Amino acid sequence: MLDKKDRIFTNLQGEHSPHLKEAQKRGDWDKVQNIASLGSDKIIENIKASGLRGRGGAGFSTGMKWSFVPKDSQLPVYLVVNADESEPGTCKDRDILRHEPHKLLEGCLYASIAINAHTCYIYVRGEYYREAEVLQQAIDDAYDAGLLGKNAAQSGWDLDIYIQRGAGAYICGEESALLESLEGRKGQPRLKPPFPAMIGLYGCPTIVNNVESIAVISTILRRGHEWFAGIGRANNTGTKIFCISGHVNNPCTVEEAMGIPLKELIEKHAGGVRGGWDNLKAVIPGGASCPMIPKGICDTVIMDFDALKEVQTGLGTAAVIVMDKSTDLIKTIARLSKFYMVESCGQCSPCREGTGWMWRMMERLVLGEASEDDIDHLLEVSKKIEGHTICALGDAAAWPIQGLVRHFRGDIEARIRSRSLV
Repeated sequence: MLDKKDRIFTNLQGEHSPHLKEAQKRGDWDKVQNIASLGSDKIIENIKASGLRGRGGAGFSTGMKWSFVPKDSQLPVYLVVNADESEPGTCKDRDILRHEPHKLLEGCLYASIAINAHTCYIYVRGEYYREAEVLQQAIDDAYDAGLLGKNAAQSGWDLDIYIQRGAGAYICGEESALLESLEGRKGQPRLKPPFPAMIGLYGCPTIVNNVESIAVISTILRRGHEWFAGIGRANNTGTKIFCISGHVNNPCTVEEAMGIPLKELIEKHAGGVRGGWDNLKAVIPGGASCPMIPKGICDTVIMDFDALKEVQTGLGTAAVIVMDKSTDLIKTIARLSKFYMVESCGQCSPCREGTGWMWRMMERLVLGEASEDDIDHLLEVSKKIEGHTICALGDAAAWPIQGLVRHFRGDIEARIRSRSLV
C-alpha cells in the first residue's frame, strides 16, 4: 500500500476546503520561483526521469510528449487540459477538480513553462457543472493572489488559464476531437499525423494532457523525480488514482501506488466484493473500454500498464468495475455496446456501421436468439473495426466484446443452447 507521506492528493475525499488558503497550507504553490527557475529543458528532463506516463488512458511518457513541441516555433504554443472525463466508471478527474483544483493550476504553470506556452485551456465535461464552478473560483483566486496572469507567482512567466465547457460528447475526450470542439466545430477526430504537438489548436503547436497527469507535476518537481520513480516498478512508476465501483461494499476513489495487486486494492479500500472474494465473477480494470478479466486472473494480477497488457486488457483510466456472480455479463457488454454506438461521431464507416451491428448482435445474444457461429462472426467483425478507425473509439467498442468472448464464451453458448431447448 501507498505510505501516507507519499500521497499527492491529500484532499481527494474533500475532507477540507478546496480554496486557495487551505490549499497553500497543504503545500500547493510552495517554492514556485525555485521550480520555475529550472526552465523548460530541466523541467522536461525531470518529468522524463520520473517515469510519469499519461493518466488519461494511453499511458504515453508525459515528458517525451512535451519534448515534441518545436523549440523555435514562431507560432503561439498552447497547453490544453483534458477534463472531458466521459469514460464509464471513471470519476478521478472530477474529484481533482472539486477538491484539489490548485494542484491542477500549479501544474499548468510548470507544464506551460516546459513547452513555452502562455495560454492554457481546461476543457471540462459539460455535465461537471459544479466542478467547473469550483475550478473557476480557484482560477479567480489565483489571479487575485498574483499566481496567474503577468509574472505568475513571481516566476517570470506569464500564463492565462481559461475554462471551456463541453457539451457532453464522449468523442471529445479524444485529443484532436477536443481541439476541434475548442475551435467551435463538431467534435470529430483529426487524421494523424500531423500530431497536435506540431499542428494543434488553431494550427499551432499544442500539448493535450489529462487532468491527473498535470495535477501531479508540481509534487514531482517539488519532491524530486527520484521520489516518484521510486514508487511502483520500472516503466510503471508513481502513484495512481483508482475509481472502484460495482459490486463492492464501499465504492470509492483512492490514490494508491502503481502496481498494487487488484485483490488488495479492492479488499483494503473498497471493503471487498459483495458476498466475499469467492463471489467475484469478473472485473473491468481500466474503464468501460478495457476488456474484462475473470476471477482467476484477478486473484494475482497487479494494477499497472504492463501487467494488465500481459493479460490482454489495460490500465486505461484505472476505473475498476467489479461484477459478482449475479451479473449478466452478456447484458452488461450489450449495454456498453449501445453506449459506443450512440457516442460514435460517425466519421469512420467501420465505427459508424460496425458499432450498431455489434450492438444488435449483442442484443440477440442476450436473448439467446443466435447461433454459436454468430459468436465467431461477432468476433470477426470486432477485429475488422479494431485498428481501422481514425481514433480509438472503434477499439473501445470492440475490446469489451473481445474480452467477453475470450473469457466467457461458455456463458454465451449456454444461453444459446438454453434458448434452443424452449
